[in-house]
This record gives sequence, C-alpha cells and structure tokens, in this order.
Amino acid sequence: MAVEAWDLIRGETAADLLPRLPPEETEFLILCFEGPDSYSRVGGLGARVTELCRALAESGYQTHLVFIGDPMLPEREVSLEGRLCLHRRCGWISRYYPGGVYEGEEAKVADYRAEVPGYALAEIIRPAVAAGRRVVVMAEEWQTAAVACDLSDTLYHAGLRRRTLMLWNANSAIGFDRLDWPRLRTTQAITTVSRWMKHLMWEWGCNAIVIPNGIPARLLHPAPRVERLARALRQQIPARPLLVKVARWDPDKRWHMAVEAVAGLRKRGVPALLIARGGNGDHGADVLRNARAAGLRIAEVEGEAADPAAVVEALVAAAPEADLLNVQFCLSEAALQVFYRAADGVLANSGREPFGLVGLEAMAAGGVVYTGATGEDYARPFDNAVVLETDDPREITAAALELLAHPEQAECLRREARETAARYTWDRVLPLLLRRLRYLAMVEGWEQ
Repeated sequence: MAVEAWDLIRGETAADLLPRLPPEETEFLILCFEGPDSYSRVGGLGARVTELCRALAESGYQTHLVFIGDPMLPEREVSLEGRLCLHRRCGWISRYYPGGVYEGEEAKVADYRAEVPGYALAEIIRPAVAAGRRVVVMAEEWQTAAVACDLSDTLYHAGLRRRTLMLWNANSAIGFDRLDWPRLRTTQAITTVSRWMKHLMWEWGCNAIVIPNGIPARLLHPAPRVERLARALRQQIPARPLLVKVARWDPDKRWHMAVEAVAGLRKRGVPALLIARGGNGDHGADVLRNARAAGLRIAEVEGEAADPAAVVEALVAAAPEADLLNVQFCLSEAALQVFYRAADGVLANSGREPFGLVGLEAMAAGGVVYTGATGEDYARPFDNAVVLETDDPREITAAALELLAHPEQAECLRREARETAARYTWDRVLPLLLRRLRYLAMVEGWEQ
C-alpha cells in the first residue's frame, strides 16, 4: 500500500505539491545601482543584471530593472515585446554627476532609498498583483539593502507582502559594515554568488544561498571575424607570448603580480607582451610606475573602441616598442573575445574574487585563464584553468613557461574551458534560480 501511495505522488503529482512560478503568474523586479547604460555599467555587476534581466524576459517573464540610469535617456524603456522594462531613476541628481553611476554615490543612495519603495509599489507591484501575478524582488549589493527592507515594510502595510518573494543578493563584501544585518535577515532571503562568499557571510550571521552568476550563451558562438582577428593578432605578433588583463585598477585585482610576472618572463629571455585595460582609478599610476621600475616599456594605445579590427591594428602598431600596452578606451564585447582567444594567458588573478565573471567570459572564448583561488567555483587547476594559490608573480611565470613548453596542455585547457563556460550560461543557471525560488516560496507559504 505504501508503494502504491508513493507511486501516486511521483511525476506531475509531486510537482503539484511545489509552489509554481510560471511566467504567466510571476513577474521579476530587480533593484540595482548598475544597469545596461554606459553611464551605469562599471563592471561585473552591470553585466550580471543586464544579462539576467534579458534571460528572464526571453524566458517569458515580465521583468523590471530599477537602476541609476543615464539621465539623458528616457525614464522608462521597454523591449523584448514588452517583457523587459528599464526604469531609470534618480535622473535629476545624476545630471549633476556626469562621471557615472558611482559619482555622487552617497547622494544617490539616499535618493534611491527615498524614491524606489513607493515607486515600485505604485508602478510595478500593485499593478502586477491586480493582474493576478506574484512578484519576485531581487535586490543587488549594499546600496539597495535598506531599500529592500523599506520596500518589505511598505508592502506589509499595503497588505501585499505575501504576494511577493524578496531576496537580497551579495556580489561582493563591499559595504557589509554599513548594513543592518538583523533587519536584512528578517525581511529578505539572502543569496550570494559563490561558496567563498557564503563562507565569508557566516561572519555576519548569514547562511546565504548560493546562486551562481551566468554568462550569455552568445559568448560561446562568437562571430567569424573574432576567430579571424584573433589569428591576425597572433600572426602579426608571432614570436611573443601574449598575456591579457582586463580589470579595475584595484589592489585586489593583483595588477602588480601580473606586471612582475611579465618582467620575470622577460628576465628569462621570454619576450612576453601584456595587453592591459584598467579603466579609471588612482591605483593605475602605481601599477605603471612599478612596471617601469621593473624595466617594462609602456605604450599608451588609443583607438576606435567600436571596431575590433581597428583595436587590433592599434595594438599591432604599438607592440614592437612596448612590453605593456595600456589600452586607453573601453573594449567592446567582440574586442574582448578577440583578446581572450588570441592570448597565451588571460590574467584574472584576483586576490579576493567573489565570483570571477571575467574568467568565465574568457573561458567561453576558449581562453587560457589564470584565476585566483577564492570565489571562482568553476575553476579546476590545470584542468580548465590555471588556479593561482599565492600572490607570488613567479607562480604565473612558472605556469606560463610550463604551458609554452607543452602547448598541447594549453589546448586541453582551452577545450575544457569552453565546456565549463557552457555549463554557466544563463539558460543553464535560470533553472537553478527557479528551484531555489520554489524552495523560498515554500518557506514563505506560497502554497498552490
């Protein structure tokens, strides 16, 4: 009899016991400072929310992103047949800070907190509930933590809190010392992007649920010109090992380690060339001073960011007289794919990395990626990546020499890297996200 009863709750019957989150009954609201605008997209967070929102909308979910947008663009913008809606907020204050989303950060944090709870209730959540849908609210990073808590209270007083599922996600530990952790734990389900971050958050009294980042599937299928330009770059710089590093000028990104590794290769007679894109930041001046002190010749590279062919041409022209090419402009997705594919090594060697989105993007291009050993859960030492255990530049130098001596190992790393990246596309990550949400919905009492 017990066996028969067990058989009865298999399959569709068992699924009926879980809370459901079908697109026709569920909307998503993402709260984040960063977003898809050039003004708003600074690093991995901007890439995350842009691609997450697109993936949700392409899966059929009505998706809203409320962010600090370009003040010169419309406050509301709809795409993907109406399923993706961008809500640009705090435009009046952003006009005073043309330097980007984090210029005037404290003023924007205060304005976002004052404005967003009421706006989200009136413009997004109340209409969704009136249409018979529930809303999943996902807030990102410390700037939105108080907003998420305030929104929870606002919804409670409006009688709508049980129609929403609220999550706050940590992509890094920045700002943890500013958070009201007891209130956050009470009002939000807390998530993060890697096991390393989960363990870090234990120190703050949180047992966060891990939901990894993803990458767009298109990165696995670059345009034919990417492979063509990668070959051209290698052919025109034929006798020099090529290393690439794309990261903020920030001590955590271990720029000094990268520069000193290149100097170490050159001292051993290996004429390595480093392509560096660091963006803004005072730390960049220190890195370049260190590079010069280590004997590296530096060339500042200007070019047309939108045209990968022009970028390659500018690099090739500057390479003969340089050991470090300091790229002075933002790189397009296609240009980055060219670099990652052409390089003998992509140095994503952060000392403290919550997830490592750049490393995963480079893997998708078939790059040989050097990661750190913190939040890069996807990286396996000398299987799909070079995983660096120290901050000693000689560790990079030794690994680079080994792969130059055994190019077949490098090719194996490239193949495994692409296979790994394929497991982290958003269309693979979303099912895990939805499984986590079904569990959280059960905890919240979302019974069918």
